[in-house]
Amino acid sequence: MPDLDFKIIGVEPAAHGLTPLLHFKLQVNNAPATETVQAVMLHAQIQIQSAQRIYNAVEQERLSDLFGTVDRWGQTLRNRLWAHSNTMVRTFTGSAEAVLPVPCTYDLNVTATKYFHALEFGEVSLLFLFSGTVFYAAADGRLQVEQISWNKECVYRMPIQTWQEMMEEHYQNSAWLYLHRDIFERLYAYKRRHGLATWDITIERLLPELKTEEVPA
Repeated sequence: MPDLDFKIIGVEPAAHGLTPLLHFKLQVNNAPATETVQAVMLHAQIQIQSAQRIYNAVEQERLSDLFGTVDRWGQTLRNRLWAHSNTMVRTFTGSAEAVLPVPCTYDLNVTATKYFHALEFGEVSLLFLFSGTVFYAAADGRLQVEQISWNKECVYRMPIQTWQEMMEEHYQNSAWLYLHRDIFERLYAYKRRHGLATWDITIERLLPELKTEEVPA
């Protein structure tokens, strides 16, 4: 009976993707190493372990939208669900590699996006929780099916630069903001009424005038 272990060994943006997509490189090891695994239908839940790093002053200010003021972080700084991913691992003996695809968004209403956007440097601790189904052959050659043990997991520290560079590639010097339809229509009417050429100019017109030193970095 297979006993699988999982390890994330790298991550990179999908090449030439139409939308932001990260590919996590997964290594699967089986014991005993001589046993042939016919296939694995694998599911991963990915959580952000926000308590597993230190934050500078700029990051703390930005993260107040998620976790509140720093004095409350002892209660609020906890794991947050980021994504689910599925993949199929083909026939292998001993070990194999596969890719876990994770679609990303720059919608700043999404918790994970707020978190990643707030960070300047360093790494993000990600917890991968695995489940799924293993297909293998018994000693008599009959196909067997087993569920992956519930305690299979691993941690990977993703450089935040990977996410930042991917978003810059897709949204150069810009950010994505979701608005309810009625608010958008009011904003669009204001833009037309004042003959404003771009959305940037429209938002600038509506923002209160602040001194440069008062605007968070």
